[in-house]
Amino acid sequence: MNIDFECTMCGNCCHDLRLPLTLAEALAWLARGNEVQVLCEALPWPEEPAADNLQAAHKRRRSFAAMSGSLPARIVVILTGAFAGPCPNLQPDMRCGIYEARPLVCRIYPAEINPFIALDPAGKACPPEAWQPGRAPLLRGGQLVDAATADLIQRSRAADSADAPAKQALCALLGIDVAALANEGFVVHSPPRAALLAALQQVNAAASVSDAAAGATGTAPEATKSDDLPVWRFASNRRATVNTLESVGALGAWVDPAGAMPFEYLGFYPAAA
Repeated sequence: MNIDFECTMCGNCCHDLRLPLTLAEALAWLARGNEVQVLCEALPWPEEPAADNLQAAHKRRRSFAAMSGSLPARIVVILTGAFAGPCPNLQPDMRCGIYEARPLVCRIYPAEINPFIALDPAGKACPPEAWQPGRAPLLRGGQLVDAATADLIQRSRAADSADAPAKQALCALLGIDVAALANEGFVVHSPPRAALLAALQQVNAAASVSDAAAGATGTAPEATKSDDLPVWRFASNRRATVNTLESVGALGAWVDPAGAMPFEYLGFYPAAA
């Protein structure tokens, strides 16, 4: 597949987003006075997949182990810069006000970070003229042309993996323990800004100490005993999903559209009682 692309500075990709951020980027985002939300999804993980299951390996790297009742699980936590309308850093002329310090995901766009998602111009916010043949080459034979973008993608994936233990600690500090079933949606937690900033600063400092220790003695293995793992609940807006999860020993939480919940549920499917 060959794809050409050149930014038209339309600003479409800078509106109404939950922008994935690394731990360091989330700290900087909050320090600028902006909002950060915590998105959580959970994957049932009754046993370790085969070594050649590359998709499972990708999910494992960016998650941490947990228990939901008697069901082993993996939890993926995504820190997002959340805004309705234009990005708080977008200038009136559609230029980025923090261009030199913009997040990795902004630098990578419109390329994909997930290695199992193919780039599809139809799924992007950019107008058709940005993709006209004769623009700058983006993909040739399905491969990224720009080595700098490829390097940024690797940096993003590495940060996603490295940040997972700190995200586990962050959720523990904030009392976050509910996630949506993967591929059904996300649970969105919106802690108070001050509390989230303080917790992020605490886990970031602890991560720095841990990294230094790991460099001297080797990285400590991930906890695997169920008694040592955090306890999480699976949330769904579909009663059948909750019933199925509970039937295999998981802790389920049905999201009643008419009820008050301490989190927001972003479901990919209509609610079903």
